[in-house]
Amino acid sequence: MSKPLDRLALLETFIRIAEKGSISGAARDLGMSQGSASRQLKDLEERLGVQLARRTTHSLALTETGFALLKDARELVTGWNALEEQYAGDTEILRGPLRIVAPVALGQLHLADIAIGFQASHPEVTVNWHLQDEPIRFAEIGCDLWIKIGPVPDDTLIVRRLGQVERMVVGTPSIAEQVRHARPDETPEIPFVTLTPFEGAKIRLSDPDGDQCDLKVTAKLSTNNIMSLKHAALSGLGAAVLPRWFIAGALGSGELVDLFPEWRAATLDVNLAYLPARHQPRRLTAFVDALEGGLQNIPGMI
Repeated sequence: MSKPLDRLALLETFIRIAEKGSISGAARDLGMSQGSASRQLKDLEERLGVQLARRTTHSLALTETGFALLKDARELVTGWNALEEQYAGDTEILRGPLRIVAPVALGQLHLADIAIGFQASHPEVTVNWHLQDEPIRFAEIGCDLWIKIGPVPDDTLIVRRLGQVERMVVGTPSIAEQVRHARPDETPEIPFVTLTPFEGAKIRLSDPDGDQCDLKVTAKLSTNNIMSLKHAALSGLGAAVLPRWFIAGALGSGELVDLFPEWRAATLDVNLAYLPARHQPRRLTAFVDALEGGLQNIPGMI
């Protein structure tokens, strides 16, 4: 009879195969032969009496049953790892992998510094830092933590708001001259560049007293990439709504100007999302604590 740990090993191999989309890729990651990984997948299928993946010469795709098992397998393996971390060995040392998905721009800048500092403080933790703005299928991509700006479209996850992003309307000094001392809803038409999906033909702004008005815009350029949006704004192509954390340097140098200092666009939530589990790995909890502390030092984070 197989030991429980053997069954967990089969699940771990299955999870890695699902993440990599291939048996050979999983085998390389796990340090085993392709034949061994293939046999473990077949063994798991035989034990459960179901087909988990469809294989061809060049591809592998999970079956519907395989997708369902993947979520349960992650919860079982995560729970076991958390228990092992809690009760075995030196409980003061954090160790093991952390797979994190973060937004591209924020993840390249401030959040990357937090992740690097965390790993330096906990050398037994290995961090996989994946940057992506588009929504992910959490169970498929195989991460421990998803840092998302805006809502998290997955009701199977635990979601915590980490903070809020302050956003302002900015432009080059030449554009600022055109709107000086004007209310946003009374401003003359100015060129604009927008970030999809957050901005459209109307941008709702609020002042400190809670008054609101709509800034009507006709976009000269729209993009789903905040790096491109900043570049377009700096070039003078148009005004833009941008987060303070991303343009603090340009504001300080005068390259960009806060066009309506008393008015702000709606804040965006910075959310953390992770799988529900009775026992979360201590390395995950510690990293979340590091994020909460680090965000306090990012300009424009509320």
